[in-house]
Amino acid sequence: MTAGDSAATTVLVVEDDPAIQELIGFTLSHAGFGTIITSTAEEALERINEILPDIALLDWMLPGMSGVVLAQRLRSQLRTRDLPIIMLTARAAETDRVTGLDQGADDYVVKPFAPRELVARIRAVLRRRAPEQGSEVLELGPIRLDARSHVVAVAGAPVDIGPTEYRLLRFLLAHPERVFSRSQLLDKVWGDHVFIEERTVDVHMRRLRLTLGAGADAWLVTVRGAGYKLARPA
Repeated sequence: MTAGDSAATTVLVVEDDPAIQELIGFTLSHAGFGTIITSTAEEALERINEILPDIALLDWMLPGMSGVVLAQRLRSQLRTRDLPIIMLTARAAETDRVTGLDQGADDYVVKPFAPRELVARIRAVLRRRAPEQGSEVLELGPIRLDARSHVVAVAGAPVDIGPTEYRLLRFLLAHPERVFSRSQLLDKVWGDHVFIEERTVDVHMRRLRLTLGAGADAWLVTVRGAGYKLARPA
């Protein structure tokens, strides 16, 4: 991403600590990003109604609505379902990382963080999300994913799917028949700076199979010693 690309990118920052607000604002401005800085989730939602940012940085611990709940809210609304989200938090435990990612975050940055690292994370998330944003409808056999409405259907019947399973399915639909290792899926779906155990992928693959229902084992194939692939139905 060039400096010119950054200049066209608006970052929403939701952080209640004035010192961290100043640090992030200066860092992003120096990197050429436009910024919208708010102190609460409620204020952030008001600003989003006025202008949709390109990416959001959400502090976990906020007065009133938490950053995790805000992420859930953004993922539940049509206008903001595909908004890239990075969680900013002092909570470094793996369970906290998994929780943040499960609620729809694309990446998870632990405080304190280096300014250059934050900029790199933002650019990495934007690069990862950009190619898939262009694919509005993805289909394979009976599976259909419509990114415009955020609806997944199997044999014409809509299914209830979680945010992480949605992103995992969307990635696999965009790359049918390709085998991806657990580490590759963590990199491509969760983010290349996310440090969680590879078994997390197994958990979400099981959830995705349950979501897709009978026959899912024939589509979501475990390749022994290699990883997973989404196979075309025979």
